[in-house]
Amino acid sequence: MDEPILSVAQFVPNTEAEGPGKRFALWFQGCPLRCASCCNPEYLPFKGGTPWKLSDMVAEIERAQRDQGIEGVTLIGGEPFAHAAGAAPLAQALQQRGLTVMIFSGYTIEELRERHDDAIDALLAATDILVDGPYERDKPDSSRRWIGSTNQRIHFLTPRYHADDPCWKQRNTLEIRVDASGILVNGFPAAHAVQLWKGMKLPKPTSAGGPQES
Repeated sequence: MDEPILSVAQFVPNTEAEGPGKRFALWFQGCPLRCASCCNPEYLPFKGGTPWKLSDMVAEIERAQRDQGIEGVTLIGGEPFAHAAGAAPLAQALQQRGLTVMIFSGYTIEELRERHDDAIDALLAATDILVDGPYERDKPDSSRRWIGSTNQRIHFLTPRYHADDPCWKQRNTLEIRVDASGILVNGFPAAHAVQLWKGMKLPKPTSAGGPQES
């Protein structure tokens, strides 16, 4: 059997803005849904992204587990369940390594189960936390951390996490990373800050000690 290939839009090896504890966050490239208030419209097309062998991504996550002490992985999109053929064996491999799996999906859990798709069922079976339902901009959720809108539900599918954990009541956070390739923002910004980083430009790199151009 050929090794699954994951279509990856981006990943962050260590974040506290995409679920409980320190987590590796992986965004898939491609989503069949067209929610009006999608948070990541650039990840809707199935074209693009970077192909990753399953074993290579597992090795990347193992490094983050070893070097940065992550407790789990969050799968985002795009739509993770549109990539279930690769995401399911990934999630299974992560749980075997003691990591937890959290997924944000635009589908409801009922819609996913009604598909009767083996890969989707396998991915659900390897998920600890599922946040389901489309993000709706006009229904902002200010009471649950990491949850975008009040219509979305949190399903605790294993005993690893619980609804009464105080972490769900903390304030949301926004993380901004700057490197030579540009600016990466992840997390949940306040409404007035959603477009804050759009159009920002980094200075052009210059030799040591020389002037910088903007």
